[in-house]
Amino acid sequence: MEKLTAIIPTFNEEHNIVDAIKAVDFADEIIVVDSFSTDKTVELATPLATKIIQREYENSASQKNWAIPQAKYKWILLLDADERVPTELKEEVIEKLNSTPSESGFWIGRINHFMGKRIRFSGWRRDRVVRLFKRDECSYEPLQVHAEIISKGKIGALKQKLMHNTFVSREEFQQKLIRYARWQANDYDSKTGTITIYHTLFKPAVRFLKHFIFQLGIFDGYVGFIISKYQANAVKMRYYYLREMRKNREK
Repeated sequence: MEKLTAIIPTFNEEHNIVDAIKAVDFADEIIVVDSFSTDKTVELATPLATKIIQREYENSASQKNWAIPQAKYKWILLLDADERVPTELKEEVIEKLNSTPSESGFWIGRINHFMGKRIRFSGWRRDRVVRLFKRDECSYEPLQVHAEIISKGKIGALKQKLMHNTFVSREEFQQKLIRYARWQANDYDSKTGTITIYHTLFKPAVRFLKHFIFQLGIFDGYVGFIISKYQANAVKMRYYYLREMRKNREK
């Protein structure tokens, strides 16, 4: 079997880190890349991980691109602290690495839970991420938010899925989306003209309809409504922060 390094980026994940590390205990090396947590994340991770590395956080892509070369082994399984590897996925990963795959990486679907409820629609139904990949053939595109893997070779797909125990409260979800909106303002600056009512009213409304109606968030009930509402607000906030950023630049 090809040897495997698991990488887990963290910041204040004391409620997740032990289970996250135990979920990848089949890896030959486990690296926790911590952004100077102020809780017990590092203390809890130290006896379980192969090594802990601390680095100041800039954005997700930057942190992950810095972490990738720290891996000792060719294959990397990179997981967020709120993601879990079920037994079926673990077995598929081991089987895949035993076959010495030619692909540069693999898409892995995610089963998402929000506020304790499994989300079956709301735009998360076909959620998938590249989490298993070759160290020297993949990196993240230089975006502040939602950066995807750039691969030198073919990306395959695994059949089994990750468990993603995402936000436990509305407040946590909203805070993250607002944080992302602030970062996205930088990504959207060069491709956005004058900010108008089209950006601040029409686009947020379209985003709500996309998640709640067209992506069937209505069938996720109240939680689907919350997801759709906050996604729409994040679009509005993105352009608010972009407008403020441009005003400050002109001073």
